[in-house]
Amino acid sequence: MQKLVKGRFGYIIRVVGVSQSRWARQVLTTRQDGDQVKTVVVPIIRHYSSLRPLRGDLLKLPGPNYGIPSRGIGMIIARVLRGALKIRYLLLGGTIAGGSALAKTYEEWKEALPDAKFLEDLMPSQEELDAIRTALISYRDKIKDSVPDFTLDPKLKELGESKYDQLMLWFKERLDDAIKAAEEEKSEGTGLFTDGEFLTLSGMANSLTPLLKDFSSDLKQHAISFSAMGSAAEKEREKAELLRLRLSQIEVELQEKTKELSNVTRENADLRGKVEANETIREKYEGLQEELMQVQLKYQKEVERLEKENKELRKSLMLRAGDKIAHKKIKKSLIDMYSEVLDELCDYDSSYDTQDHLPRVVVVGDQSSGKTSVLEMVAQARIFPRGAGEMMTRAPVMVTLSEGPYHIASFKDSTREFDLTKESELSELRKEVELRMRNSVRLGRTVSHEVISMTVKGPGLQRMVLVDLPGIISTVTTDMASDTREAIRSISEQYMSNPNAIILCIQDGSVDAERSNVTDLVSQMDPQGKRTIFVLTKVDLAEENLTNPDRIRKILSGKLFPMKALGYFAVVTGRGSKEDSIQAIKDYEESFFRSSRIFKGGVINSHQCTTRNLSFAVSECFWKMVRDTVEQQADAFKATRFNLETEWKNNFPRTRELDRDELFEKARGEILDEVVNLSQVSPKQWEDALSKKMWEKMVTHIFENIYLPAAQTENSGTFNTTADIKLKQWADGMLPKKCVEVGWETLEDEFRKFMERAKNSKDHDNIFDSLKACVVDEAMRRHEWEDKAADVLRVIQLNALEDRSVHDKQQWDAACKFLEDSVKDKLNTTESTLREMVGPSTKEQWLHWSYPTEEQRRRAAVKSELENILKSDYKHKNTLTYDEVTQVRKNSQAQGVDVDNEFIRETWHPVYRRHFLRRALAKAYDCRKAFYAYHQGLEGELGVECNDVVLFWRIQQMIRITANALRQQVMNREARRLEKEIKEVLEEYGCDRDKKEQLLTGRRVMLAEELKRVRQIQEKLEEFIYALNAEK
Repeated sequence: MQKLVKGRFGYIIRVVGVSQSRWARQVLTTRQDGDQVKTVVVPIIRHYSSLRPLRGDLLKLPGPNYGIPSRGIGMIIARVLRGALKIRYLLLGGTIAGGSALAKTYEEWKEALPDAKFLEDLMPSQEELDAIRTALISYRDKIKDSVPDFTLDPKLKELGESKYDQLMLWFKERLDDAIKAAEEEKSEGTGLFTDGEFLTLSGMANSLTPLLKDFSSDLKQHAISFSAMGSAAEKEREKAELLRLRLSQIEVELQEKTKELSNVTRENADLRGKVEANETIREKYEGLQEELMQVQLKYQKEVERLEKENKELRKSLMLRAGDKIAHKKIKKSLIDMYSEVLDELCDYDSSYDTQDHLPRVVVVGDQSSGKTSVLEMVAQARIFPRGAGEMMTRAPVMVTLSEGPYHIASFKDSTREFDLTKESELSELRKEVELRMRNSVRLGRTVSHEVISMTVKGPGLQRMVLVDLPGIISTVTTDMASDTREAIRSISEQYMSNPNAIILCIQDGSVDAERSNVTDLVSQMDPQGKRTIFVLTKVDLAEENLTNPDRIRKILSGKLFPMKALGYFAVVTGRGSKEDSIQAIKDYEESFFRSSRIFKGGVINSHQCTTRNLSFAVSECFWKMVRDTVEQQADAFKATRFNLETEWKNNFPRTRELDRDELFEKARGEILDEVVNLSQVSPKQWEDALSKKMWEKMVTHIFENIYLPAAQTENSGTFNTTADIKLKQWADGMLPKKCVEVGWETLEDEFRKFMERAKNSKDHDNIFDSLKACVVDEAMRRHEWEDKAADVLRVIQLNALEDRSVHDKQQWDAACKFLEDSVKDKLNTTESTLREMVGPSTKEQWLHWSYPTEEQRRRAAVKSELENILKSDYKHKNTLTYDEVTQVRKNSQAQGVDVDNEFIRETWHPVYRRHFLRRALAKAYDCRKAFYAYHQGLEGELGVECNDVVLFWRIQQMIRITANALRQQVMNREARRLEKEIKEVLEEYGCDRDKKEQLLTGRRVMLAEELKRVRQIQEKLEEFIYALNAEK
């Protein structure tokens, strides 16, 4: 009964060890405090599917049996009744006391257990988790549909779902483990109460039911039992310890997972709030965007109306002269003056490293990227030629935009103005630009450095200077020069290297950004982007081709290309049709940006759109750069001018500064003065020069083809007949043409004599020698004698040669002298030829220590034999017979000289010619006194034949008459025609700058040229600065 009072039932009494079982009995049977009972009693709660029915007696007292002394039956009955009554009261009291004790110990056990209700507070139910997940998914879809540029972070989404899955998996695993452990313990606990050592009270089940309802809802059943002493009890205790540790670990892990889930839930809640805020902001932004679009359209229309009125007003003001528009004239002329300075600098090359750093807008881009179209939109006229996929820009084109009353265009070196409002003149302008580009390309090249300068004027045009460069290419085709790619890159780098040049980088928006060549080049030339303006063309095609508008946003915010820029603009330059007008393109551009989802979606700002905004931005940047740098450039050229003037004073102190053009004009005057000097030559000088020149040209023909054949005849009649025939054939054939050539050469010789005489004068400047010689050579090469001159000479010469009558003694003496002089000259020539053939004479060998060669010895031996033949036959013919040749060969062999027939004949010709000339000279001496015999026809009786003198008199008369005719042609016509040719050559050379640079060279010319150019540039810069300050 004491054990029941102590509340031993309903507990599993676990003893620490078997040896302590007795001590535990004593402690439990004695009255002690509850704290000591707790040291040996461990409350354990196990889960069972149902309360196991207890087998055995309800009350069983352990321990030894005690003997009770036997009394009488009455006593026994009385005791039994008393015991029965006591049992009733004991049962009732024990039940009450045990129930209260059990409730007390249950409360203590419940407090010792970890509270499981925190799981209900921390862990959401399955329905709540499903609701959260469904809400997140719906919010994600809603955000994705309503906000195009907002997407849920994939990492956050993936983290939340993974954490949720991990938590659910963990919870299921823990639940399965707990159920499995309960089933194992149930199977093992069937033998715990077979020892009879534990007391179990099954009747207390009903009274324990209210107490068991206090357990957590997830603890389904409870088992109440007593544990046996021994190894089974120790095992149970170890299991309880492990289960408690496991429960503690589960609690810690659950807390961590709960914290993670709380963080994810909090982040999702924050994200949901941001999404809601973004939706609100986006709705406000779209509303403001729509309102801004309406305001901008209204403003645009108003601006267009005002501009149209302003254009008409400006046009009327510019056409009206007066002081009221003086200020406008300054504005108009500013850009024109600046353009003139740039034109002067185009071909300027300084030896003092004064580089051209004046600002200009350089338009660069890949081929077919829209450079020319952007420039045309800025100029408001389609002024450049076009080609589908073909390179059209082959040279730098500098376009100066200026204000003016009419929309016109003109070239720098032309006075013609093209009306840009007429399509016919626009077409002619495009053809002229294309023609100039093709003419600038020389020597098989594809592109040229030569600048084509033009001016476009019109009301409302932004004042600036733009340079359109050839497009950057990556591949050289077969119809291009091999160095085309490098040449284009060199031209682009030359213009972009100017630190004050504004780079207008054109990028085609319809192609992949990775194919861009120009952005890398621009980033190299301007790494900081302080003077670069980026323009994205063909945005309409880009919107169609790109599915992700964020790419365009990156381009226009400078985050895609490896380059920096002052500003980023998006433009539309047409729909790909050549026939579209500028106004049609502008309307299409405005309508595109008005309806574009890129513009409405906030990808680009309104000020980054349209070529109009681009034109304003470029003009503002251009003039800001001009105002900041133009004075520095003026100071630099002032210093250069001082250096050049100092060098000139030191090197050419008493020489006037003449540039190449001025030197050319001076040389022109000197050359024309020498042409005028030809008229000062007397007729006698002309005739003597012509006669001498003609005889030099025809003497060989006369002796070889006329005189020698005629002299071989046997009598005078045959001589005259042969001579007449030969002379007539000569006069009908080549003689007139040969005389014309003589006249042309004589004219050239006389003119060159004057030029050489001018070189010896004290005022001569040798800097002109190359130019004068080149001009004279070119003029003489072009000069041709009149065609009818040869016909006139033929008639005159035939008449002169037919006359065989010498009229007076003076003419006879002149003919004899002419014959003697001609024969002597020919004889001297023949003697010289023979001397070279036979070598030095014996006297020369002794005096000059010279010896003949073997061939010369052979020639001398043959010559000696041939002279013997001529001595034996004074009137020998001009040919050798076969016998004579054989005789000469055998005589030479007898002297030890072995020669052939050909060698003998080669030696015979000069030997016989000398013999013939000596005989002719002797005859001429004899004819000096035979004039009267000739005049009376007594030559035969006196034994003197003077046919040779008559022949040479006829030739002399022909030469004299021909020289007179040629002199008249020269003085009357050919000198003037030569002067005309020289003037034409000078005119051509005056327009050919390369020719002048080739013929007029030297440091003096280069220094004067550069000094003149620097002065012009400095003066124009100072004038521009003055006008610019006046405008301020």
